[in-house]
Amino acid sequence: MNSFWIILTGSLVAASCGFLGCFLILRRMAMLGDAISHAILPGIVLAFLFSGSREILPMLMGAAIIGLITVFIVQMLHQSGVKSDAAIGVTFTALFSVGVVLVSLYTQQVDLDLDCVLYGEIAYVPWDTWQFGGMDMGPRALWGVGGVFLFSLLIIGLFFKQFKLCAFDPALAAAIGIPVVLFHYLLMTLVSLTTVAAFESVGAILVVAMLVVPSATAYLLTDRLHIMLFISMAVGVLSAILGYFFASWLDSSIAGAMTAVAGLLFFLAFLFSPRHGMISKMVARRKIHIGEA
Repeated sequence: MNSFWIILTGSLVAASCGFLGCFLILRRMAMLGDAISHAILPGIVLAFLFSGSREILPMLMGAAIIGLITVFIVQMLHQSGVKSDAAIGVTFTALFSVGVVLVSLYTQQVDLDLDCVLYGEIAYVPWDTWQFGGMDMGPRALWGVGGVFLFSLLIIGLFFKQFKLCAFDPALAAAIGIPVVLFHYLLMTLVSLTTVAAFESVGAILVVAMLVVPSATAYLLTDRLHIMLFISMAVGVLSAILGYFFASWLDSSIAGAMTAVAGLLFFLAFLFSPRHGMISKMVARRKIHIGEA
């Protein structure tokens, strides 16, 4: 039963991150997801200090607020003439450093340490359960990640056309009256919520991989957004399942093995994608040369 909870939680984390990662990839904002996943650390710590608990709701609120502040600072610096990559690097390192200092100063006596935040340990998920009305409702991480995933699916589903147009052509979206800035911040809010919900199971570093790798794999395999979303979720789930059994076989880190499998799937797509794969392009060029000869 523990294996089932671990695989299910890992699958939800990978699918939810991969789902939102598609929009980050299309908007060339993958590293902004990296920035948010690190910069929300002070939000988590401040939420814990104010609430006095590690319940998911105050953590989500703290993460969402700091995530929006991160996006606002990056946007402000970029509009002031700072290059986008430099603005992202300065913002997330500064905020993450503040979070590290807060963790070391105020959370030494509780289970909120840097190893948990940075690396996570999905193997502990089955033992950290949510009690409601005296009943054991299952792993707390599962409810947090699952709830945020359903919320993301609802928001993206309701405004799919707007998110799609903002991703492919923000200038056209603004011209026809779509509030591009609003949907930009809404997407970043969803990324912030998903990141903090996944913190306890995979940690900040591996969340970044799940935000980028499954969606990048899907990007190589299709040119249609709705298919890309499904492929990214499928790649994430497959990475979680195969990664768990790979880690069990090697007796190694489960979350690390899941990410390694995701990287392997990306490499296979990079080589064998029908349209964008390296080998497919080599075969196509060879056919052209043979035809010309």
